Amino acid sequence: MKTTEETTTAGGGDVRLTGISKTYGDFTAVHPLDLTVPQGSFFALLGASGCGKTTTLRMIAGLEEPTSGTVHLGDQDVTALPPYKRPVNTVFQSYALFPHLDIYENVAFGLRRRGIKSVKKQVEEMLELVQLGEQARKKPHQLSGGQQQRVAVARALINHPKVLLLDEPLGALDLKLRRQMQLELKRIQTEVGITFVHVTHDQEEAMTMADCVAVMNAGRVEQLGTPADLYENPRTTFVANFLGTSNFIEAEVDATSGDDIVLKAGGGKLVLHRSRASAPATTGGKILAGVRPEKISLTHADDAGRIPEGRNRITGRITESSFIGVSTQFVVDSPVCSDFEVYVQNIDRDPRLAPGAEVVLHWNPAHTFGLDAAQDIDAGVETVEEEVV
Repeated sequence: MKTTEETTTAGGGDVRLTGISKTYGDFTAVHPLDLTVPQGSFFALLGASGCGKTTTLRMIAGLEEPTSGTVHLGDQDVTALPPYKRPVNTVFQSYALFPHLDIYENVAFGLRRRGIKSVKKQVEEMLELVQLGEQARKKPHQLSGGQQQRVAVARALINHPKVLLLDEPLGALDLKLRRQMQLELKRIQTEVGITFVHVTHDQEEAMTMADCVAVMNAGRVEQLGTPADLYENPRTTFVANFLGTSNFIEAEVDATSGDDIVLKAGGGKLVLHRSRASAPATTGGKILAGVRPEKISLTHADDAGRIPEGRNRITGRITESSFIGVSTQFVVDSPVCSDFEVYVQNIDRDPRLAPGAEVVLHWNPAHTFGLDAAQDIDAGVETVEEEVV
């Protein structure tokens, strides 16, 4: 498709934020931030309300003037340029379509405003890209929310921006449609090949679409990486809690042996691989050992002898269980954690695993990660709950 070539050869380049910050009086919305968004990537700014992600996006767009720092698009310093002179376009949650114009004219609007008279080919290509060719002569109110969102994307892309900015674009859609549109947006980004910078508070949304995610908290980037790296190797309790669910065990370093760190917790011992510890491991020092609920196996105490050697294990008693279709979610009271969560896939269900049952929780030591024990274990948990409300 020609639009891909036209877009990617128009200059491109990384989005580079250098020392960028934003303050409002005594309140700092974004602390000095250095961030590079690689050309052609799908990049997500993820965080709860008030974390600074939208302010950062608006500074890229030129809708907010930074208090300090610079914004570069490729080799061009755009910090002082007004929004309409920047090679970016923004798609908002509200879509902002013109209700009196049909879909074709909504998409053609940017070209016509620039005085381009021959728009038919470009508009048809864009409508084909977003799979709305047959809806061209309908008005926005005749389309579903997901279709309106795709019109807004087409209207932005037809201007051949170097960067497309998306500010909570799926927030107004219901859950099923939102999941469909996550895949649709990723397909469009892959096809056109330009840089997408996407702001969202939805962890699943960021992890489904983005090549790289910056988790923001209180105006700072808490951690930056691929979705898999952030999930498997969180460096703070905030990231571990904000991206999914984590169990934390307050442990003491008992010894180190080669690549392994031996921990004491609740009267037992656990093994943590040194490569997965983001905090210093000195004998006698404290560390938070974390493990995701789906990494844990649950075995009835009567069958404890069948558990393979070499696995981390703790004992406990099931206090709650919830069947949710693909898995059963258990809460276990144990010496190391009173509310240890375990997700067990529903393949061969053991009827003995019910509230009151004595069990052994066990997992591969490679699935344990170690964090600085000085952190708040609950960081990120309340933020997520507030976002859902």
